[in-house]
Order: sequence, then C-alpha cells, then structure tokens
Amino acid sequence: MSAERFEALTAGLANGVRARDGVFGLVLLGSASDSGALRRDEWSDHDFFALIDPGRGVGVRPDLSWLPDQDRLVLTAREGEIGFVAVYDDGHVFEFAFSEVDELAGAMAGDATVVLDDSVGSVAALIANAHATAAASDRFDPANDVRLVLVKLLIGVGRVRRGERLNGGQFIRTWAVQHLVRAIRGRYADRSTTLRDVIDPMRRFETDFPEWGARIAELLERPAEDAACGLLQLTREVFEPGWSDFPSRAADAVAARLGWRCG
Repeated sequence: MSAERFEALTAGLANGVRARDGVFGLVLLGSASDSGALRRDEWSDHDFFALIDPGRGVGVRPDLSWLPDQDRLVLTAREGEIGFVAVYDDGHVFEFAFSEVDELAGAMAGDATVVLDDSVGSVAALIANAHATAAASDRFDPANDVRLVLVKLLIGVGRVRRGERLNGGQFIRTWAVQHLVRAIRGRYADRSTTLRDVIDPMRRFETDFPEWGARIAELLERPAEDAACGLLQLTREVFEPGWSDFPSRAADAVAARLGWRCG
C-alpha cells in the first residue's frame, strides 16, 4: 500500500469518527501512529481504538458505517465483544477496539497517537494508563518461563503421540515457543532493542535475535515431535551453560520420559 493511500485512510477514519454520533475518541496504535510511522511497510495495518460515549456501547457498536471507503470494504467481523476487524478490496486491514473507555481498563499500548479526545482528556488518560500497563508487562521471569518451555513440550508431545495432533501441535508450536521467546528476552534483555513491541514479545524477535529467530523458525517447519526435540536442544544450548537457574534435572527428565537423545 502506498503512503498516500495509508494517509488517506487515516484521514477518512478521523472524519468518520468525528461525524458519528456517540463516538468521541480515536487513538492510532502501532505503525499507524506518528511514532511508529517509520516502521510502516506494505503489510502494515491500521490498529486503533475508537471510543464510544459512556453507556452507549451496545447501541452504537453494531453500526460500522463510519469506517472510510465503505464501497471498498469486503468484510467486517467481530473478535469478542469490543474487538473488530475490517478488510478492504486491496487487502488492507483495520483491527480495532470499538468501546467505551471503561471497557478498555487494563488495555496495553505501545506507540500511540491520540487523534480525537473529549474536553476532559478521557482518551489521553486511557492511553497513559495503557502505556503504564504495557511497561509493567514488558518484564520477564526467564527462570519461570524456561520451566514452562519444558512443561509445554512434554505435554505437547504426549498429546501428539495420543493422536491429538492439533492440540499437541499448539502446545509445541505456540505455547512452548512463546515461553522460549519470553525467556530469551528476559535472560538477554540488553539485546532487546527499542524496536521491540512492548505488548507482544514475539514481534520483531528476529530483529533483536536473528540467529535464534532463524533457528526457531526452521524448527517449526519440521514435524511436531522433531520440532519439539529441536526446541529442547535449543533451549539447553541457549540457557544451560553457566546459568545456575536452568532446571537441568527437569530437562533430563523430560528427555528421558519422551525417549529422546536430543539436547
């Protein structure tokens, strides 16, 4: 998508919010924000919060006619009560929360630009709290996360061997990897750059840890149990040498239970 098209959608979005009765606030998030603009590329989406007047969420939410370029929308869908997604005919995606301020209590935000707010700064206060929540979440306990890697691998392989390939694969390819990434970011925090996403530690992991990112990606292309065995081996290589908190006995026990010689 061209920069001109991106900016035109942003302007149309702001105009739509201004014109929609019952909607008073707009926050652009991530690469749609001013501070995230340098990260935009052809795959960048519009992520945002659209804020509804207190008490009007149920009545206002079903109507998405305020989204720009209605004639080019090919689908809209809901993700939960307040989450929405829209796709245009050129493949551009809007992902957004359409909610009252109170419904976003506990939300997290990294890069954010407040485009529209009310007279008392409700949206600015929401984003300040969301920044604080995100900063608190951007801390990891690598000793705990690395233990959870072992647990997810053990359970996942057991499920796969039982015949539950979908669920077992989820344990291996999603949850074990998420904890492995968190453990790496926690143990080697000085190598995480300002490009990281403070909300999702998986985002731009390859930028901060290119070698390990490439290894993990390659392992995930293997069959489930081969991937799991390789992830255990990688986990031991990355953490075990010189780190007294690494649960070596547990790693040995997992490998023995599964009959593995890897790692």
